[in-house]
Amino acid sequence: MTNCHRLKLPAADGKNYLADVATDETLLRLVQSVPSPKAEPIKLWLAKVGYERMQELADLALSLDRARQTWQQHGRSDKWIQQRMTGQETRNKPTDYWNEHDIKQGSEFAILTNIIHQEGAGVSVAQHKAMKGLSSHNLCDHMI
Repeated sequence: MTNCHRLKLPAADGKNYLADVATDETLLRLVQSVPSPKAEPIKLWLAKVGYERMQELADLALSLDRARQTWQQHGRSDKWIQQRMTGQETRNKPTDYWNEHDIKQGSEFAILTNIIHQEGAGVSVAQHKAMKGLSSHNLCDHMI
């Protein structure tokens, strides 16, 4: 059984038509089940990425190296990368504290994060995303 749904999406003719949609995870699971040689490159890529992720779980420095390489490939400067990594460490301090004190991830984290953001930026996270024209992107990459 797949986790697919139908949504009305705009087509080239400007009209909305029902289309099958699925999460990234569901789409990858579907690819795994396709018995076609054409799906083999994607299956090999999934195996490679899964193996790399398992290595990163065993040695977290590998995931930091991968993040640094990805940002370099996207044209980010060494200064930007260092600031991003330092910022991530700084942002993790409150959430680590919250985890240690039984504050629930999800809505409680979001409330506390929004309070901190509003104090620092003068606007809520939602207002800041609206100002930047973002929907689901990480706001940290768009602060400038």
